[in-house]
Amino acid sequence: MTESKAANMECLMNEISTAEAGGTPAKAEKQEENFFIFLLKLTAIVLIFRSFIFAPFNIPSESMLPRLWNGDYLLAAKWPYGYSRYSMPFSAPLIPGRILASQPERGDVVIFKAPPVNDTDWIKRVIGLPGDQIQMIGGVLHINGEAVKKVRIADFTIPVSPNTPCYDSRFKKRDAKGRAICSYPQFRETLPEGESYNVLDLDTFRADDTPPVMVPEGQLFLMGDNRDNSMDSRFPTSEGGIWIVPQANLVGRATIMMFSTDGSAEWLMPWTWFTAARWNRIGGTF
Repeated sequence: MTESKAANMECLMNEISTAEAGGTPAKAEKQEENFFIFLLKLTAIVLIFRSFIFAPFNIPSESMLPRLWNGDYLLAAKWPYGYSRYSMPFSAPLIPGRILASQPERGDVVIFKAPPVNDTDWIKRVIGLPGDQIQMIGGVLHINGEAVKKVRIADFTIPVSPNTPCYDSRFKKRDAKGRAICSYPQFRETLPEGESYNVLDLDTFRADDTPPVMVPEGQLFLMGDNRDNSMDSRFPTSEGGIWIVPQANLVGRATIMMFSTDGSAEWLMPWTWFTAARWNRIGGTF
């Protein structure tokens, strides 16, 4: 083989090796660049979706029983009340003040940054709007001096699970199949505008009687539906409550249930990922 033929053969072998390795160095660099651009675009889409359209939220307590159960995962719509720094991931101060602001309606279930620290998402129901006078008298909600209609209905029952223990043994019972359940006294409450929802009222509670509170402009009076197990606007922040909440703290409105689990799933037992799901709760809207 001549020296020229040997050189040509070596060149051909190099080209084959390069092709097998994924193409020329320039082509490999281009592929890396395209992948990096794809990641940037994907990140931007996720941030836009998370900041301005929907955000996930999980229910960590029983304060919103019977509507929301510990272990529920829902989507909060970000656009109904406008946008502020609290709309952004990690409350990044990228939006000055509040833009496209809109006031919630009485009865809305809202996610907000809880005072006084404003760094944790809480969920409650809007009870008082600016200018409203709110008071509890004998466990009955009063708005602007008028008692809100409250009617006793069938007890609310929920299976005992790792996510939902009966926090008071008086309400722990057995159903017809012998399964442990929590059975709580339940009432139907109807706001002046006609919005109705169920609440739990278990017993006499220190917040069953409160002084009248006038809701200032730009603020909201929020309460949990589980009236005897919710630290809300009936309590000052010095007592672990949230007192009157600035509308600027709003993150979004509860919209749709994505998933729900009773907390019994274990990572090392994949079948429990399915048995722990509360399938009948998924897809519910507000």
